[in-house]
Amino acid sequence: MMEQSRANKQEMIDKQEDIEKRRRFGQFSTPYELAKEMVSFGLGLLDTDEVTFLEPCLGSGAFYSALLNVTDDDYTVKFATGIEIDPVYYSCAKSLWSDTGINIINDNFAKVEPDRKYNFVLTNPPYVRHHYISQDDKIHLAETEKMETEIALSGLAGLYCHFILLANKWLASNAICGWLVPSEFMDVNYGSVIKDYLLNHVHLLRIHRYDPDNSMFSDALVSSCVIWFKNEVVTYDYEVAFTFSGTHEKPIQKKQVKKSELLKECKWTRFPEKEIRREKTNGVTLGDFFEIKRGLATGDNNFFILEREKISELGMDMSFFKPILPSPRYLKTDFVSSDKDGIPQIEPQYFLLDCELSEQEIEKNYPATWDYLQSGVNKTSKKYLCKNRKKWYWQEQRESTYFLCSYMGRSKDNRSPIRFILNLSDAVATNSYLMLYPKEHLQQAISENPHSVYKIWEMLKSIRKNEIEEEGRVYGGGLKKIEPKELAKVSCGDLVDLCAV
Repeated sequence: MMEQSRANKQEMIDKQEDIEKRRRFGQFSTPYELAKEMVSFGLGLLDTDEVTFLEPCLGSGAFYSALLNVTDDDYTVKFATGIEIDPVYYSCAKSLWSDTGINIINDNFAKVEPDRKYNFVLTNPPYVRHHYISQDDKIHLAETEKMETEIALSGLAGLYCHFILLANKWLASNAICGWLVPSEFMDVNYGSVIKDYLLNHVHLLRIHRYDPDNSMFSDALVSSCVIWFKNEVVTYDYEVAFTFSGTHEKPIQKKQVKKSELLKECKWTRFPEKEIRREKTNGVTLGDFFEIKRGLATGDNNFFILEREKISELGMDMSFFKPILPSPRYLKTDFVSSDKDGIPQIEPQYFLLDCELSEQEIEKNYPATWDYLQSGVNKTSKKYLCKNRKKWYWQEQRESTYFLCSYMGRSKDNRSPIRFILNLSDAVATNSYLMLYPKEHLQQAISENPHSVYKIWEMLKSIRKNEIEEEGRVYGGGLKKIEPKELAKVSCGDLVDLCAV
């Protein structure tokens, strides 16, 4: 009865709250069946029948509700504490659970001091990206974490990473912790600190990753996993269970991986599906041949990127525009040819407003361009990238290159999730692409034999899907993504012979 009431109130709040606000504050409610699954599994890891329960991000109380429903005569909940920063969710939880004995605190978990130690911690911490954490909060988080754990997180870490470290001071000896978090920490650079904490500061027991093609959250594009660890330090080379899909009790795949192997492996999401990587005999990678950069970020594509007809209609000078490719979604070809002026032979053709003149010069000599810029003052100039430039309309600079790739996509059949594109035009690309600039030795080979660009392109397209996916990462809904440094690690031994470098 209580769970049904909680679910109804949760649904009502979720509908009333703006979805963009909830995403910004990382408020994605835990499905009850998932909470119940985690509670059941976690209780089985406890070495006592007396439970002291902590939920750092209580929400409406899905985990607490599951705890009350799952525990029976075998377990006693001695005391419980739930912390919730949002006054709406706090009021909801208070109205539901105040008579059950749980201590509910309306505050920021990052700023609350523990009243006691807890042996059972279950939570779905806020999935807030670092862009939304203020500089003052980042400083406070870093100082607190350093004092408690002697660990310092990267400024790029999401709030959920901070919460894992902040909870350390709340843990009783041998406490069991289950954290429902995005699985991206297992692949990204900022996650290395969390992985170090899990391997060297506590006893990592298991990571269960849910199938990214079936996201656990209907309102968040995220690939989820549950981290299980025990608050004890283990010095020997123990094994960690990696499970995938299904449930905790009945996973579809499972693999035991030694701590010593995990210390060497930077991509934990390869487990349990793939084997442990051994050192490659041929260590040649794309990074040996290309400088890989993300395309340019305009700050407002809709304002700065225009079709030729629109530029002509507004009477602006074409000398302020350079050709630019549409996003991969709208580029229907992987081979971009060029006319005699370096303009891509595609329809429609797009151009980037790239004027480096001062406002005074533009107003005096180019009235049409000045009028257009004025139309963006109230909105575009105030966007994050634009307002942080010396002049809000000055563009990030990128040279055109022969080789581009769309750095995210979904796998279809056996095809790679990303596309490699041969660009024979002078068009640059936005940050929806990665731009591969040949290094000096490869550029020399191209200069000596211009036709080799076709062979290089064919080689890039022939890179196996698994080679790319092993270095990249995956998000909810099966979205695959690869960053510049990750693409640089992809093997490409064929390029050595192909280009005779």
